[in-house]
Amino acid sequence: MDYLNQGNQGQFYPKPDNHLVLAIICTAFCCMPLGIYAIVKANEVNTLYNTKQYAQAEQAASDAKKWSLIGICISGVFIVIYLLFYVIMIVSAVNNY
Repeated sequence: MDYLNQGNQGQFYPKPDNHLVLAIICTAFCCMPLGIYAIVKANEVNTLYNTKQYAQAEQAASDAKKWSLIGICISGVFIVIYLLFYVIMIVSAVNNY
């Protein structure tokens, strides 16, 4: 039972997923500032869980996922705007000939 800890009342708290892979993908391919913040939050999950701060570990895991997804979505919006800009420029260049 390496992945479970026992609390004072005999309750078991499973270790939350820290979403570190998602944060790294966000940092490498999408939005670096939000990805770095997500990596910091993902690393806090393990620290908080090991110090038996289970609620804070769950919150840090939730924050890591939230900021990673926000970074990915923001990057997606910028990519769409970028592609639209180039499509409009190509269409206007073709129409001028």
